[in-house]
Amino acid sequence: MEQVSAWKSHGGMQGVYTHQSAQTGTPMTFSVFVPDHTPGAKLPVLWYLSGLTCTHANVTEKGEFRAACAEVGIVFVAPDTSPRGDDVPDDEGYDFGKGAGFYVDATQELWARNFRMRSYIEHELPALVAGNFPVDLDRQGITGHSMGGHGALTIALRNPGRFRSVSAFSPIVAPLECPWGEKALGGYLGPDRTAWREYDACALIADGARVPELLVDQGDADSFLEVQLKTDLLVRATQDAGISATIRMQPGYDHSYYFISTFMAEHVKWHAARMKI
Repeated sequence: MEQVSAWKSHGGMQGVYTHQSAQTGTPMTFSVFVPDHTPGAKLPVLWYLSGLTCTHANVTEKGEFRAACAEVGIVFVAPDTSPRGDDVPDDEGYDFGKGAGFYVDATQELWARNFRMRSYIEHELPALVAGNFPVDLDRQGITGHSMGGHGALTIALRNPGRFRSVSAFSPIVAPLECPWGEKALGGYLGPDRTAWREYDACALIADGARVPELLVDQGDADSFLEVQLKTDLLVRATQDAGISATIRMQPGYDHSYYFISTFMAEHVKWHAARMKI
């Protein structure tokens, strides 16, 4: 692991790091904010997964999370959304290939070598972070935006007990039912839709997966709401399953980081309360 940059912020350190990933076969870059803390202390960690076209930089520069993380003592980790490099296959569209890993382990021949973001996020990156930063993996939370919200929900649902808290901003809740999901899951996993279900939050819930509770914020002026995000399907799924879910439609907000940054501190503190800080 190599440090790319580091800045003092809110009493802590905001760093960007790169390493050679065994899962993707490429260099991967991620950012970590470590708040000021007592030497030797292990801190809770909040994972943030970004959306289509994004890298670690979007939330690092626009997310406005550091003041809240410094206040409650949480490490904030933001990985990239896909493998990168000249030898990595890509697609002409913004919604597939580089910048659009969808947090899956691809099985189709062209994509399977590099597009292993599920294994990278679920296994490789946590081990790397735990070995290099003062984090307590018994106190983890996960959140994300759009495609990253999809990633946060599905990773938490597939790994019961790993995360003490789960939230999302404008998540893609039912990839089996939207154009983004059909393109990504079909392209990475092939035509068998039964294989897609483990990457669909609503399908996972229908199949019996559970988390203790959820916090979701969604802007009602989001241009992707009706066709791609389909928040109403998550409302119905959580109600049918008896999952405690606070799903809030925020008037006038869109899909941008102006929206995310407005509610980020509240999400950080919500996670902090559930990680018993």
